[in-house]
Amino acid sequence: MPTLPQKGAPHKLAEVDWAAALEADMQVVVRRAIEHIVDAELTALLGPRYVWDAARGGYRHGTKVRTVTSPVGAVTVTVPRARLQTPTAGRAEWESQVLPAYARRMRQVNATLLQVYLCGGNSRRIRGALRPLLQSRALSRSAISRIVQGLTAQVEAWQTRALAELDLVYLYLDGFHLRVRLGGRVSPVPVLAVLGVQRNGQKVLVHLSLRGSESTTAWQTVCEDLATRGVRAPQLCIIDGGKGLRAAVEQTWPQAAIQRCTVHKLRNLLTTAPKRLHDELRADYHAIVMAEDGAAARRAYTAFGRKWTKTCAGAVKSLEEAGAELLTMYRYPRSQWKSLRSTNGLERLNLEFRRRVKTQGSLPSEAAVLALLFGLVATGQIVFRKLDGWPDMATALTSAAPNAAEAA
Repeated sequence: MPTLPQKGAPHKLAEVDWAAALEADMQVVVRRAIEHIVDAELTALLGPRYVWDAARGGYRHGTKVRTVTSPVGAVTVTVPRARLQTPTAGRAEWESQVLPAYARRMRQVNATLLQVYLCGGNSRRIRGALRPLLQSRALSRSAISRIVQGLTAQVEAWQTRALAELDLVYLYLDGFHLRVRLGGRVSPVPVLAVLGVQRNGQKVLVHLSLRGSESTTAWQTVCEDLATRGVRAPQLCIIDGGKGLRAAVEQTWPQAAIQRCTVHKLRNLLTTAPKRLHDELRADYHAIVMAEDGAAARRAYTAFGRKWTKTCAGAVKSLEEAGAELLTMYRYPRSQWKSLRSTNGLERLNLEFRRRVKTQGSLPSEAAVLALLFGLVATGQIVFRKLDGWPDMATALTSAAPNAAEAA
């Protein structure tokens, strides 16, 4: 600790390292707090020091020195030891729940490591960023991996949690493939995701899983799992054009209206036409999905078919494949159309994941992919805002027609 100026001596503030002095004082405070809490924990179990009580089934026997990385750096603490009676009449060393035997870092430090990882830091960058905090206690790559693996248990609990308390009225369902370097080789990892919208307009991620495909079976498993955990039939499902997803939604929630993602449909439609026609096709398509109202959209839909049926029959066929399900949004308040016309809310999860993974170099497994996706949301790295037009939700839920076919 730096030497402070003596009373009456000239004050030379530049010679005093106030930051170091404050850090040293904080380390003393943290050390004393840890020692006090651990001692209080043992006292609650065995009673006061120097008071023998055979009924408590244990006794103290000395102390031990531990070095723990805290939010203010490495702290050396002296904590009590004890022997406890076991159910088999033997003796076992007492282990503190506050400071477990093999813990080398406090929870706040592990949380910091996880936050740095989720912000895009790889093992080398984490070690560099936290070197002042970790001081001489080097952090290995395996230590970081163990911390990140702790997300796996959280993911499993999240995937099986009850959902009945969520009052979900809209569901966005989409599948996307993430290209991730696994074991030195770039591989596509399929992810199925479901984003819900509650009656108050708040979006909430309700499902993430890795599947071998976007087949009907894969999506049926997802939908049935959600229903089993309490998700009631939503009023509207916004989906991409996958046949497997469409079939699964219809089988699980037959009464739900369907809105096809207009962005996915445009991409598919343009693949049927030569590039020289793309601008004109796009403009005519936008006249349908960005119309003034449902009536104008239906007129534009009819006009599209008449105009392109001979010169670009593939585009017309692609449009008709989605049909009325492209226009379901027009049954809802105008303020919500922007949010309801596509699954772009889930695209952000995809984009943020890609941005983080660019810095990671390599992920150890597909499970790590899921853990990172979940972690981005669970730690607030990605926040889903409320649905556009959410104040009009009451109107939306009472005015929407019961049959999607009426929209076109």
